[in-house]
Amino acid sequence: MARPECPKESLKTKRARAARILERLEAAYPNARTELRHETPFQLLVATVLSAQATDKSVNAATPALFARYPDAFALAQATPEEVEPYIRRIGLYRTKAKNLVRLAQMLVERHGGEVPRDKQALMELPGVGWKTATVVLGAAFGIPGIAVDTHLARLAKRLCLSQARTPERIGAELEQYFPRERWVFVHHALILHGRYVCTARRPRCEACVLAEACPSRGTW
Repeated sequence: MARPECPKESLKTKRARAARILERLEAAYPNARTELRHETPFQLLVATVLSAQATDKSVNAATPALFARYPDAFALAQATPEEVEPYIRRIGLYRTKAKNLVRLAQMLVERHGGEVPRDKQALMELPGVGWKTATVVLGAAFGIPGIAVDTHLARLAKRLCLSQARTPERIGAELEQYFPRERWVFVHHALILHGRYVCTARRPRCEACVLAEACPSRGTW
């Protein structure tokens, strides 16, 4: 079946459709939040760095022991990558991530007193932290508005005809035009959950989708 082209919509029309999407997301996922387990902004930052090219499930399996041994930046800054590797061996790219985490912790201690900065540029200067990770941490840890884009969210943005952009930064910027700023963090988490469990990559469950009425692509994937 040929997939339909996205309809031509004015900004006003697209915002009205986004409002319907938001209403349904709020009903379906009222408590949407990251599924990465953490207790502090530092732990969230570490978990998010580890989640690149890995599943939240694999990260959550590794971090309890990791955080028990290295609960904060000061502890991790004293470690070597070789000491960290056994804790994250089952996570993809674990050697590179171990090096990044140790240097990240050292830079937090050296530049920020061991605390996670609330500034996107400062976060992006840390090893292993790009635009997406910085946006996730600022939103989930500090409530600073932003729509971080991962593979799930990029897929939904395209299927919902809210963005056809190719880069996470551009997709996020377009989505932020349509949803209220105070709901950006929620939209990020809710769309990820919806993409993870309903609008999946290979077999989207359109018949069970609460967004079907507002989705131009429904039933075509």
